[in-house]
Amino acid sequence: EMCQTTRLATVVVVGGGGREHALAVALAKSPRVGRVLVAPGNGGTATAENPKIVHTGVAQDNDSIHQLVRDGYKPANVGPLNTEKDLVVVGPEAPLVDGIVDFLAVKIPKLRVFGPSKEASILEASKAFTKDFLAQHSIPTAAYKTFTDSAAALAYVRSLPPDHRVVVKASGLAAGKGVLLPATSEATVAAVREIMDDRSFGAAGDECVVETLLTGPEASCLAFCDGKTAVLMPPAQDHKRALDGDEGLNTGGMGAYCPASCVGFQLFQEIEKMCQTTVEKMAERGTPYVGVLYAGMM
Repeated sequence: EMCQTTRLATVVVVGGGGREHALAVALAKSPRVGRVLVAPGNGGTATAENPKIVHTGVAQDNDSIHQLVRDGYKPANVGPLNTEKDLVVVGPEAPLVDGIVDFLAVKIPKLRVFGPSKEASILEASKAFTKDFLAQHSIPTAAYKTFTDSAAALAYVRSLPPDHRVVVKASGLAAGKGVLLPATSEATVAAVREIMDDRSFGAAGDECVVETLLTGPEASCLAFCDGKTAVLMPPAQDHKRALDGDEGLNTGGMGAYCPASCVGFQLFQEIEKMCQTTVEKMAERGTPYVGVLYAGMM
C-alpha cells in the first residue's frame, strides 16, 4: 500500500541581518519546515551548515519577494509557495514600512505573511508618531518634543539648562543607528544639525525627536501580536554603542543575550501590559498590529 507523503512547509525569511539568520536557524528547527529561503541573507546564511537553510541572495524589495514566492527557487529545487501551509516572515523594518505585507496580500491573497501592514508599521516608521501615540494613551515614555524645522529645534536645545541632557533621534528609519547621545550643550546643537541640516540619516531626519535622557539598565522587549493580544517574549539586552566605555556611535545592537536579569516578574507583567494597551489602541484606530512589536525599555 502506497503512503502519501506530505510536503513540509517552505518558509521565506525576508532580510539580511543577524536577526534574519537567527530566525532562519530557529524556523529550521521545526519538524514541519522543509526549507527556509533567506532573501537576501548574509555571510552567516551563505555558510550555514544546516541543509534546510537556503541562502538565495534575492533582493528584499516587494517585486523580488513576490517573484520568489510565486516561482520558487530553482537552484535549490524549491517550488512555488503553497498558500495552505507555507509562510513568509519579514525581519527588517524597511520592507514592512514599504508595505510588503499589503503588497503580497493583493498579489497572493491567501498567502500567510507574518508582519504588520504598512499602516501599522508607522510605529517603526515614525518615532514622532509613536511618542505622540504613547503620550495619548498614557503609556510611559520619556518627556519629548518633535520638530520638522531645524531652526526651531536648535532654538529649543539652546534654551535648555547645561545640565539637562537629551537624546536626539531621527524620527524615520535609520537601521537602529539614528539615535545620538550628546554629552554637552554644544554636542546637542551639533547632533540636531547632523540629523536635520547635514541629513546624515537622509529622509529619516525630516523630523527630529528631542527627548530627556533616561539612565539605567536597558532591555529590548519583543511581543508576538495577532492584532488583539500581545504576548511578551523573555526580555533581551544588547550593547548598542561601539567602543569601550560607551563612547562610540550607536550600532544596530551587538552582543545580545537573553533573558535580561534586570527585568523581574513584576516588571515583565507591566511591560506586557504596555504592549497589550498598544495592540488594543492600534486596533481601535483601524490599524491592527500583527507581527512582532518591539518595545525599548529603560
